[in-house]
Amino acid sequence: MPDKDPCDLIKGMARTYCKGGGKDHSPGSGGGGGGGITDGASQHVRGLADSLIKKVQALVAPERVWAPEKSDSTLYEPFLWLGQHLAVAIFVCVVVVCALTAWRGVPRLRQMGASTGWTLAAVAGMASIPGVVMLLDTAINSAFTAAFSSNETTLFNVVRDDLQRGADSGNPLALLLIISALVVALGFAALVFMTRQLGILAFVCMAPLVLASLARGGDTTAVRQWAMRLLGLMFAPIMLLLVSPFVAFAKGSLVVDTALLVAADVLMLRMIFHGLPYFGPKVARAARTVVERTTGNPLARAVVRAGVPNVYEQENARALRSVDTPGRALHKDQGVLFAAYGVKQRQRPGQLTTASAVTQVRERAARTAQLTQARQQARAAAQSKAPAGQLPTPPSQAQMPNPRPAPTRQPQAPNRPASNRPPTP
Repeated sequence: MPDKDPCDLIKGMARTYCKGGGKDHSPGSGGGGGGGITDGASQHVRGLADSLIKKVQALVAPERVWAPEKSDSTLYEPFLWLGQHLAVAIFVCVVVVCALTAWRGVPRLRQMGASTGWTLAAVAGMASIPGVVMLLDTAINSAFTAAFSSNETTLFNVVRDDLQRGADSGNPLALLLIISALVVALGFAALVFMTRQLGILAFVCMAPLVLASLARGGDTTAVRQWAMRLLGLMFAPIMLLLVSPFVAFAKGSLVVDTALLVAADVLMLRMIFHGLPYFGPKVARAARTVVERTTGNPLARAVVRAGVPNVYEQENARALRSVDTPGRALHKDQGVLFAAYGVKQRQRPGQLTTASAVTQVRERAARTAQLTQARQQARAAAQSKAPAGQLPTPPSQAQMPNPRPAPTRQPQAPNRPASNRPPTP
C-alpha cells in the first residue's frame, strides 16, 4: 500500500508551498528564488498593516455618517414635523399675547416682528440641517485623508513606506510592535466611530426641537449650545493633527512610528472624553477600566491614564423640595411689610422640622454608610502602610477643630476728634 502524501492534510497556500518542494509560489515571491518564505511573510505583514490602516482611517473619518441625508428621511421627518408645528404654536401664542397687550404700542410690534422673522428662519433651518451636516462631514473626511494619507510625508504613508524600506523593516520585533499598535488603534478607532456616529445622529434629530425655540423672540442660547456640541463631535478627528508635525522625525523607523500611533491612541481617548457630550467621560472611563483589568503592563496603563484622567463626578441631588411652615412663611411676609415701612426685621435661619429631619436622615442612611465604610477603609490602609511600631501622627493643635464658638467683640464707638466746643445741653 503506497504511503499517503503528507501534503494532503494541509489546506490553503501552505499546501501549494508543500507540493512545490519548498518553493514559494505566492504572488509576492517574484516567481521563485531564495528566501521565499521570508519574503512571503513580509508581504503578508505589509498587507495586514495596510488593511489595518485603511480600517482605522475609515472608522475615524468615515465617508458617510449615520445621520439622515435629506429632510424627507423616514427617521428625520417626524422630528421635522414636530419642530415646525412647535414653532408655529409658539408664534401663535406670541401673536395672541401681543394682540391682548396692544396698548403698549411699539414694543409689542417689535416683539411680533422679531417672532415672525425668527419663526421663518427656524422653519427654513430645520429643513437644511441634514444637508449642512453631510457637507461638513464630506469636508472633514477630505481634510483627514489629506492630512494622514495624501503623500509620502503623512503618518499612514510613512508607516507603509517604513514597512518596506525602513531601517528595522526586517526586524520581527519591530514588525510585531507596529502590528500591535495598529490593532490597538483599530480598537480605539472603532470606539470613536460608534460614539461619534450615534452622537451626530442624536443631535441632528434634536435640531428641529432646538431651532423651534427661536420662534419666541430670537433667543439663540440653546441653539448656540446645540451647535457647539454638534460641531465638537464632527470636528473631533481633527485632534489627530497634533501628531502630524512629528511624522518627519519618525520616518525610517517602525519603533518611532509605533510611538506616534500610541500618541494617536491617547488623542482618540481624549476625543471621546471631551468631544462626546454627556456620556463621553463615562465611555472613556469604561474603556480605561477594561484595559486596566485585562492587562498588567505599566505602559498600557500609563497610556490609558494619559487619555482618561482621574476626575470627580457630580450628580443632581435627588432631594425633596423644602417648603416653609406657616409660621416661617408669615414671618417672611411680615418682614417684607415692615421693610415697606422702613423697619428692618432680623432674619431667622431656617431649619427642618423634626419629622422632615427624620425623613432626610432615613433617605441618606445608605449614602452615609457607604461614606463611613470608605473612610474606615482608607484610614486602615494608611495605618497599615505606617512603619512597624510607629503610631500615626495625631493632628496638630492648629488642625484640631475648636468646638467653642469664637468670642464676639462688642462694637466700639468710633473715635471722634477732640473739640473745644462745650457739650450741647
